Amino acid sequence: MGFFKRFRRHKSPKKSESRARNDLYSVPTHAYHGPDQTPRLPDKILRRIFEEVCPHSVDETLDGSEDSGNDGCMSCDMRDLAHCALTKRQWYGVAAGLLYNSIRIDAVHYCELEEVYADQRRRKSRNNDDVDAPAARLQQLCQSVRGNQYLGQRVRFIKLPYMTRESCKADLARAISGCPNLEFIDLPDGFYNGDPSCQLLRQELQARCPHIRKMRYDEGGEQALESLLHGYWQELHSVELNRIQIEPSILRQAFGMLPRLSALTITGVSWLNDSTFHDAPGLPNFPALETLKLDKVPGVTADGLAQYLYNPMCSARLKTLIIKNCSEIPPASLHIILRAAATLRTLEFTTIVSASLPLDPVPPMMSYTLYTLNYEIISSSSNQIYPPGASYYQYLAKSLMSNCLPALRQVYVRDPDFPEILTLAPPIRPFSEAPPPIFNQPLEVYSKGLDELEWIFTSIIPPESSGRRCSVSGGRPLSSYSAHKGLGPQWGGDARKSVVVPNGFGGFLAVPADDARPRSAGNIVPSGGFGHGYSNSLGGREASPRASWMSHAGREKRASRADLWR
Repeated sequence: MGFFKRFRRHKSPKKSESRARNDLYSVPTHAYHGPDQTPRLPDKILRRIFEEVCPHSVDETLDGSEDSGNDGCMSCDMRDLAHCALTKRQWYGVAAGLLYNSIRIDAVHYCELEEVYADQRRRKSRNNDDVDAPAARLQQLCQSVRGNQYLGQRVRFIKLPYMTRESCKADLARAISGCPNLEFIDLPDGFYNGDPSCQLLRQELQARCPHIRKMRYDEGGEQALESLLHGYWQELHSVELNRIQIEPSILRQAFGMLPRLSALTITGVSWLNDSTFHDAPGLPNFPALETLKLDKVPGVTADGLAQYLYNPMCSARLKTLIIKNCSEIPPASLHIILRAAATLRTLEFTTIVSASLPLDPVPPMMSYTLYTLNYEIISSSSNQIYPPGASYYQYLAKSLMSNCLPALRQVYVRDPDFPEILTLAPPIRPFSEAPPPIFNQPLEVYSKGLDELEWIFTSIIPPESSGRRCSVSGGRPLSSYSAHKGLGPQWGGDARKSVVVPNGFGGFLAVPADDARPRSAGNIVPSGGFGHGYSNSLGGREASPRASWMSHAGREKRASRADLWR
């Protein structure tokens, strides 16, 4: 009997304790209990899933680190993608291909983890100095691409912060030597202006990376531009020239060595004139471009650009034209360029005027393909009663009212009163058989003054083609104030957005937008009459600001504190 008493001394656990312990390890009822189905996913589906895990891994733009990026914390996204690569052998090839496709090294984490990592670095530092985390990550990247040639061959884009590329030129050269398929990399400023300290970096890039797609040449880098005649970087797609001094014949020969050139930016080049675009015996033709940007180039005129665009190959390829501060191209000559650019989709024109539009009749701007127009006319003096820029906006409104820009859908102007110019009812001339011109195309107008930082969005909805007359809604406010002067929170608050709809009497009526995007007018039920509303299908641009690690906004808190690059 005493032997069995020993077993009675061990008390069985209580029911509540056993249940709690079992609940810790119990499988949820909604969990999948069958076999693992992930091996059945094709690589295409896996890649699409991993692209959502790390969006910046598919960033293949030719913009620098400061001009590109995605919302959220790119460093944390890269860490999560690295964890996916180590989860299963099947996932490694797809995840590693994305992980080394477009590499981005940031100076900080754009989330709350930056405070944790900064504190850890301060504790590990012996001299109480902050560790240069981006430089350490760049050194680790050098070891990876130089130690594994298969990973190095997958690298196509490398984007670095400014201080890292300026202070780590030797590490940058070592990383380049292990990436033969590199197409874009952030380089120090000395690389573009012929600084001797970047000579080794230039030699590595010319010898190891023949697939570079974008390059810039600043003042002092004329010898580097002339080196294109030796056959370097023949796959260049985008070239920027800033204040360079070079013979036009050498420039044309250098362009002749770039068969894939599609975007050209010329800034601050005073010697460039119309003859640079003209055909010359013994020299290759000026290349046909998709994007041409001229900034502070006083020698080029509208007739010179038109003669270049009269070439069918050039006019058929040009889609974007940007003209800024070119004194020999006044706004009154834009109709010459638009007539020659047969397939132009985007035109950005910025200039400062000191005199009004001349009284001589000027043909309207006419284009059947122009979709976006950035028309910024700035008056040289803002203290005048009648600023000279007003006449140029009247000229633009006349071109729109004449239906000379039927494909235009977006307009950016530096006149906050421009939407009102379009919405005013045209005057009825007595004893005139011809009907007055009516603006009859949907249009998004973004306007702002010289002292404003954000664009004021106004969506203009034309009357229906059926000719059915619409009535004015009795419940909608009708104010004589313009939208840019602020009409209270019912007009959109800080966003200051409004929607303009036809009022049925030849004019237009501005109605408030309650939410961030322009509110549709299709739900309007008039209080009386037989009218009907119009629905707005044009949405405003919603800026999604980058989430900052200091404000802890825009990204949910991450539980893991593991860091891929530390």
